[in-house]
Amino acid sequence: MSVTRKIKAVLIDLSGTLHVGDSPIPGAAKALQKLRKSNLRVKFVTNTTKESKRLLFDRLKRMGFDVRLDEMFTSLTAARHLVDKMEIRPLMFLADEAVEDFQGISTNEPNAVLVGLAPDQFNYDRLNQAFQLIVNGAPLIAINKSRYYQRNDGLALGTGPFVAALEYATDRKAKVVGKPDSAFFLSALESLNCLVSEAIMIGDDVRDDVLGAQSSGIIGMLVKTGKYREGDETKIDPRPNHVFCDFSEIGRASCRERV
Repeated sequence: MSVTRKIKAVLIDLSGTLHVGDSPIPGAAKALQKLRKSNLRVKFVTNTTKESKRLLFDRLKRMGFDVRLDEMFTSLTAARHLVDKMEIRPLMFLADEAVEDFQGISTNEPNAVLVGLAPDQFNYDRLNQAFQLIVNGAPLIAINKSRYYQRNDGLALGTGPFVAALEYATDRKAKVVGKPDSAFFLSALESLNCLVSEAIMIGDDVRDDVLGAQSSGIIGMLVKTGKYREGDETKIDPRPNHVFCDFSEIGRASCRERV
């Protein structure tokens, strides 16, 4: 027996779903415009930590995407909220372009470790400093734990492998802030005034985007762009609710979901 689920909101991943680097995925901007005409509430959710929310917004606008700053919910935003709540002084692994999202946070005499994607900082001395803090009781916070992401020159290591190294060395588990953590998805939906059963999540990461959403009660839709590789849809259980070639195909789909 099938039932019809009324969809009120859509959560959309950015990197790999709408764009790769500074290049929009063909048809994505037009599909987003069509999606907006359906009166669905939209929130852009991203694990990107390479740049601040403001810089990411500016880049999306330059690529021709119809986005608003208040529609963007990033793992950096969620991490900042957590740092404020915990009142900690983190040793931060952050790219220079992302630091502005943590303005006003003291990093003197750090008592926590916060890890985003900061390739230039993943050297022995910095990682060892983090290791020493964690083994002496400092919490380890992962802004996300993505395994890899898509760049113009191919796949590249994400934050996850470096977080995993610290977890292995210290025998401690990181608090993961971004996708696939359920709290991230629920926080993103708060301002949209809808239930998880009334939302869909669209992304190219079968684990962080799709499985994370489905584990939270949200419909998961996988696109075969960005970091997607053949067979990804078979790597999770349950499998994605739907698999599309790209975002433009979703833009042509109905706003009512058969489940």
